[in-house]
Amino acid sequence: MDFIVEVVGVNKEFKGKQILQNINLKILEGEITGLVGTNGSGKTVLLKIIAGLYFPTSGKVNYNKYTVFNDYGILIDNGFNNNETGFQNLKEIALLKNVIKDENIFRILDYVHLNPSDKTKFKNYSTGMKQKLRIAQALMENPKVLILDEPFNGLDEESVNYFRNVFKELKSKGVTIIITSHYKEDIAMLCDRVYEINDGKIREYEK
Repeated sequence: MDFIVEVVGVNKEFKGKQILQNINLKILEGEITGLVGTNGSGKTVLLKIIAGLYFPTSGKVNYNKYTVFNDYGILIDNGFNNNETGFQNLKEIALLKNVIKDENIFRILDYVHLNPSDKTKFKNYSTGMKQKLRIAQALMENPKVLILDEPFNGLDEESVNYFRNVFKELKSKGVTIIITSHYKEDIAMLCDRVYEINDGKIREYEK
């Protein structure tokens, strides 16, 4: 099985503090890979390095087949305009690549159980609605690779179960998924492999 992402000897420091220590990791094509760890363990920093949002202090990340800008869907600290609707926010992001049309945005909003015609501004969304919009943004351009940082945060139990099935369906279609959670049990049922990050070090976690 081919790797999609290979992390080689990655270290990351912020202001002299070691956040990641000699991280080596291969993300295999078509699998769901889970990263677990407590808040502040370094898992989000690792995702940001994989997504090209941070540069490692040392080490490197190799990509196979796909490029981050063209082929990845990313849910990490998505920033939306508080004074725009869900559709307007996704439309602005879609214009960066200009590869999908308005009907695709309407379709993905419906898919994540948001009303495409809702005129509510983002600042007035509930926590769950905001998270669904973040997921919609990650999915809307049919990515080959998904990077999802705590995708279930703020969702009710029904929505969590729904999106678990969504991610399973995407995997069945060949999408490679990297997902984090600080709850080991939250992703154990989804993932082919789970890695635990603790104090900046990584080890494979036996499910």
